[in-house]
Amino acid sequence: MTKNIDQQSWQPVERLRYDQALAELEKIIQDLEVEELSLEDALALFERGQLLVGRCNALLEQAEVKVQSLSGGQVADLELPE
Repeated sequence: MTKNIDQQSWQPVERLRYDQALAELEKIIQDLEVEELSLEDALALFERGQLLVGRCNALLEQAEVKVQSLSGGQVADLELPE
């Protein structure tokens, strides 16, 4: 059975907090991998996912600018152990 996507329930992307956008993106990925979707629904989810990725990136960039501003530009890059 094909699952129907309820686009009417989607909030405008620009109103989502980072955690909300990321949770919705994770759900979309799961739906695209698992659910039987019509081509139209799959494309709608893909498009929504792209918007959510853009929103997450924008919010992360804003956070980075704020951290650099608060630290006087003295933020060191994080080096992870290998």
